Amino acid sequence: MKTTLLLPTILLMTLSLQARQATQESPSDHHAGVTSRGDQAMGFSHEKTTHHFRLFKDGGAIEVAANDPKDSESQDMIRMHLAHIAKMFAAGDFKAPMFIHDTNPPGVPTMIELRDQIQYRFEKTDSGGRVRIQTANAKALEAVHQFLRFQITEHQTGDSLEVKNGDRAEGPGSR
Repeated sequence: MKTTLLLPTILLMTLSLQARQATQESPSDHHAGVTSRGDQAMGFSHEKTTHHFRLFKDGGAIEVAANDPKDSESQDMIRMHLAHIAKMFAAGDFKAPMFIHDTNPPGVPTMIELRDQIQYRFEKTDSGGRVRIQTANAKALEAVHQFLRFQITEHQTGDSLEVKNGDRAEGPGSR
């Protein structure tokens, strides 16, 4: 019976310590953690790639490109990761962003709830790939935009937080 009480106590102490550490974490430490966990989860280096998150009238896009057009290894890993992410998200599985960001990103609960109303399509680009996210459901659209805005902020991409009219990437790495 003592063991039964000990496990919840240890769990609470661990969670309390983690919460305390999280509140003391500086923004640069947090970004370093996002980058480190991201490299681990995605299988490629943030230093060798560029992420973009786009907001469109019907959803948005997650785009990743290798910085070096000759870096076929990073390009292959990007494509494998994004194809996998498209399948995971379509199934309502958001464990990867939860791990990378060490939190449940905004919009995710609604994206899980309305997963049948959201389409995730992987597309290969010249130097990487993208996941195109589309929905006609207003509630799902707001959730997708919350999720993408969070990604822009967390990854410090400098991408616009405003919704764009088009649905195609601009610049290097796009088709």
